[in-house]
Amino acid sequence: MELPKLNFQETFDFKFKKDKDKFFIYDLVRKTYLLLTPEEWVRQHWVHYYLTVKAYSPSALITEKKILLNGLTKRIDLLVTEKTEPIILIECKAPQIKLTEKTFEQTARYNSIIGAKEIILTNGMQHINAYYENGQYLFYKPE
Repeated sequence: MELPKLNFQETFDFKFKKDKDKFFIYDLVRKTYLLLTPEEWVRQHWVHYYLTVKAYSPSALITEKKILLNGLTKRIDLLVTEKTEPIILIECKAPQIKLTEKTFEQTARYNSIIGAKEIILTNGMQHINAYYENGQYLFYKPE
């Protein structure tokens, strides 16, 4: 299976398995193998990043949590918490998906329910970071 190299300085130790003609990747948070989709490839990079580089506990990461937005059930991709408080909401797109104002607005709508201080919109190749302060998003480049 040909996986794109994503825009992370680190190299992570992923576990894969193949069943028939499908590939799966091991999720350290849910402790199970998940179907390896392009979006899952991006999400697992962020999971590994927060566990290994930022040294968060698996219990601080919440993946694919259901939220209710305008009467519709949506799922957030990844939420980083500290003492159960939402800190960073990460919305993952497949590497070939362009990050646009429209995809950022989707993430901001999800965050209107979650209330994280920061959001990251990513396709694995490009990452858009923003803090939420005084009712608006302030974009920044991480160091």
